[in-house]
Amino acid sequence: MGFDPENQSISSVGQVGDSSSGEINAQKEPLIKENHSPENYSVLAAIPPFLFPALGALLFGYEIGATSCAIMSIKSPTLSGITWYDLSSVDVGILTSGSLYGALIGSIVAFSVADTIGRRKELILAAFLYLVGAIVTVVAPAFSILIIGRVTYGMGIGLTMHAAPMYIAETAPSQIRGRMISLKGIFHCSWDGCYGIGSLWVTVISGWRYMYATILPLPVIMGIGMCWLPASPRWLLLRALQRKGNVENLQQAAIRSLRRLRGSAIADSAAEQVNEILAELSFVGEDKEATFGELFRGKCLKALTIAGGLVLFQQITGQPSVLYYAPSILQTAGFSAAADATRISILLGLLKLVMTGLSVIVIDRVGRRPLLLGGVSGMVISLFLLGSYYMFYKTVPAVAVAALLLYVGCYQLSFGPIGWLMISEIFPLKLRGRGISLAVLVNFGANALVTFAFSPLKELLGAGILFCAFGVICVVSLFFIYYIVPETKGLTLEEIEAKCL
Repeated sequence: MGFDPENQSISSVGQVGDSSSGEINAQKEPLIKENHSPENYSVLAAIPPFLFPALGALLFGYEIGATSCAIMSIKSPTLSGITWYDLSSVDVGILTSGSLYGALIGSIVAFSVADTIGRRKELILAAFLYLVGAIVTVVAPAFSILIIGRVTYGMGIGLTMHAAPMYIAETAPSQIRGRMISLKGIFHCSWDGCYGIGSLWVTVISGWRYMYATILPLPVIMGIGMCWLPASPRWLLLRALQRKGNVENLQQAAIRSLRRLRGSAIADSAAEQVNEILAELSFVGEDKEATFGELFRGKCLKALTIAGGLVLFQQITGQPSVLYYAPSILQTAGFSAAADATRISILLGLLKLVMTGLSVIVIDRVGRRPLLLGGVSGMVISLFLLGSYYMFYKTVPAVAVAALLLYVGCYQLSFGPIGWLMISEIFPLKLRGRGISLAVLVNFGANALVTFAFSPLKELLGAGILFCAFGVICVVSLFFIYYIVPETKGLTLEEIEAKCL
């Protein structure tokens, strides 16, 4: 007999109320327990549900690095292989930000379709858009076609950055959920190594086409992998609770999905776990149809405040500016040779990988809040140090290098991985798709704003004052984290909804 969301009679979770009346009495035995036993899982079974969605983050990261190298190739009169190589500064700006505009479009699309088609199909669509965008970019005969390819590719980015953390969060065991989503950040950091790949083609005629062609196999692998993986069991159960399909069939599909995601470790207990998840979802009100207005009321508003605040502070504390303009910052700091600045930029990239790896190791042991508070505190010190360099210590370039290294290390330990982790786990299930799409919109919008505004603000205020202003914003974010952001370490997604919102 399948779970009936109206009767709520669930034999597999014990006596949670009066089964004869079908009422849940939370006072007798709460469904959301203070201490739950760890979820059983097979390590081998847990890898594919992380790996294939994470390829989307790799494709995003590669695009950033490849475009930086491709611009040099496209603008070369002798190596571009095209007649429209003489691009204006506006053209270059459109070229570099084309994928960002596509990502914004993708986020809007995700808001409309995410909870209808599910996380798995959204990632399949993202892989298709990655492939089409890359092919159009590679064969583009004119600048306008090149931009269409970039925007199409960017739509894949928007869908991926929405669906990938959500799919990983909903399929990963709670005790390694933070580790899995943070590990996705290492894939995103791949753009630091893409400069090396780009340098292989930068001296070749039409090398920019080869740079984009290099990644063509990856969206194919991602798409095939997502077709092979099952749908998120929690999404299937949400459909069952809200009666958007045959309840019995959806429950059986969720059981099969959970068995594949956890492996042989739960072969005999998958049905019991599915019933338990259903009971918890019903207990926190997920069986009721969500409306758009609910995003801005009650616990959904609190989740939106937490997620939106984290991704907003992730960007307005200077991250796009410090990382995108690191070479120019280093050049003004005394490393006048481009080669010197590039070497230190590579060092920054390696540091990002190391610190992201460290966060992967400790995040499910230490917790989200301690890493956020400690990492952002280090960012405050680094930004004020960088501002002080421009105002008082210009003769000591080591100050700028130390400040940059400290900033990058602390960011990758805090806002970098934890921002995406928290938005994937904080929203109630019935509004998770729409909530995360709004958070992703805030992320990309703030990224674009800070990136575009940095240069004029730097000229208007001076670099020293600007970096100190970023430091002040970091201090504000510390208060936000301390008073608003909850600790979610080790909790299931249903427990987060019940206890933290």
